[in-house]
Amino acid sequence: MAENQGSSAAEKLTFLLIGGGIGATLALLFAPKTGRELRGDIADYTKRGVDAAGEQARVIGDRASELYGAAASKASEAYGTAAGKVSDVYGTAAGKVSGAYGTARERVVAGAETVSEVAGRQKEQIAAAIEAGKQAYREEKRKAGAAGEGEEA
Repeated sequence: MAENQGSSAAEKLTFLLIGGGIGATLALLFAPKTGRELRGDIADYTKRGVDAAGEQARVIGDRASELYGAAASKASEAYGTAAGKVSDVYGTAAGKVSGAYGTARERVVAGAETVSEVAGRQKEQIAAAIEAGKQAYREEKRKAGAAGEGEEA
């Protein structure tokens, strides 16, 4: 809304200057003066009009610079906010991925330890079964050897 008021004021000032210039020119043309005086007055009013137009251009240029600065500031602020949010989201995601990796690693290590323990127990059971088989074989062999000696006698 403030921009519209500034623009409206600039338009009003421009129209005032243009109207003043037209009115001054008409007044000079209809005033009873000599040609030399009239030309001097026209040159004077023309110089004033050029000066006023230059001042108006400077005011408009200043206002444009202000608007550009404000827009650049807002854009920079928006960029900073967006970059901060992206950084936060990235940090959160990286934390979650790291946590998931840690949990998965712990579970794999625990599973490997469990498999190792089970394999160790089974190895012991198999070794005990083999030893029992050997013992039974020796026992049977001894019995068979003792029975064979008893038949020979």
